[in-house]
Amino acid sequence: MVFKRLLGAIGVGGPTVDTVLDPAPVRPGGTLTGQVQLVGGKADFDIEGITLELVARVEAEHEGGESEGAVTFDRFTVGGGFRLAEGEQRGVPFSVTLPWETPATQLHGQSLGVVLGVRTELSVAGAKDKGDLDQLIVTPLPVQEAVLEALGGLGFGFKSADLEYGRIGGTGQQLPFYQEIELVPSPRYAQQVNEIELTFLASPGGMEVVLEADKRGGFLSSGHDALTRFNVSHEGVEQQDWAAIVDGWIQQLVGHRASYGSPVGFGSPAAFSPAGHGHDGHRSGPGMGTAVAAGAAGLAVGVVGGMVAGEVVDEVGDFFEGEEEEEA
Repeated sequence: MVFKRLLGAIGVGGPTVDTVLDPAPVRPGGTLTGQVQLVGGKADFDIEGITLELVARVEAEHEGGESEGAVTFDRFTVGGGFRLAEGEQRGVPFSVTLPWETPATQLHGQSLGVVLGVRTELSVAGAKDKGDLDQLIVTPLPVQEAVLEALGGLGFGFKSADLEYGRIGGTGQQLPFYQEIELVPSPRYAQQVNEIELTFLASPGGMEVVLEADKRGGFLSSGHDALTRFNVSHEGVEQQDWAAIVDGWIQQLVGHRASYGSPVGFGSPAAFSPAGHGHDGHRSGPGMGTAVAAGAAGLAVGVVGGMVAGEVVDEVGDFFEGEEEEEA
C-alpha cells in the first residue's frame, strides 16, 4: 500500500494514513488485527479519533430495477487523543471483532466476488477525512465450509454470490443485508429445480441455514419458490455426516409444499427442523458470477463474473472510491 494524502476538510499538508491488516485469515465473529500507520504533515496536528468502518458492496432491488451501493455495517474507534508532530511516524495497533454475520469473501482461497473493505476515518481538529481503504478477506466458519463442501460432494455447482439489501423475516438476522449464494442443482435435482439459493446467518450460539429453491413447473402447474430454514451448531462439526444432513435438507426443500413446522433451538446439526419465514427484502436472480463446476472437495470457485480473483482486489478501491465521490 502507498500512503494516501488526506485532502478535503483537513487540507493539503495534513497527516497521511495507511491501515495495514494482518495477513492471517479472519472468520465471521473472529478477531481482525492490524495497525494504522500515520505520518505527520507539515505542522503538528491533534488526532482526536481514528475510526475503522467495515463497508460492503450491496445490491438493492426496487421498482426501477436493481442498484448497488456501499453500506457501512460496523464501526470501531481504535485510537485518538494524541498530538502527531510534524513529520512524525506513529503506528496504532488494533484488534476488533467482526460481526458474526460478516459474509465470506473466499472459499478455498478463491474469491466469491463479494466486495468488503475496511475504511479508515481520521478526526483532526473537528474535521473528518476518510483516508485509506483496504480489502477485507473473510473465510467461512467451519460449519459453513462443511455445508458448502457437502453440497459440492452432492454435485451442486457454484453459480454466484452477492449481498442483498433487506431482511429475511422470521430469522435472527442482525445486519441490514444478507449474503446469497446461488447454486446450480446437481443432476439428481436438475429436473425439479432451476437453482438453489443459500444464506448463512451465524450467531455466537449457532447458525441458521436458509435454503430457497426455484422450482420448475410441471405439465399442469407453474413453477414456484420453496423456502425453508434449518438451525445448526458450531460444535461437533467434524463428527457430523454432512453429506447425509445436507441431502436431507435438499429433499425436504424440494418436496416442500405448504406449511412449515416450528423452529427448533440450536443443537445437533442432525436434529434439524424447518421453520417458516418470509422476506422483507427480495431474492435476486443471477448475480455477478458465472457457473463453475463442483468437485468432491467442495464447491469449486474459479472465475467470478468474468474476473479472475486478482481483479476483484482491484475492484474494491475503484468501487468504494466511486461511492465517496458521489457522497462529496
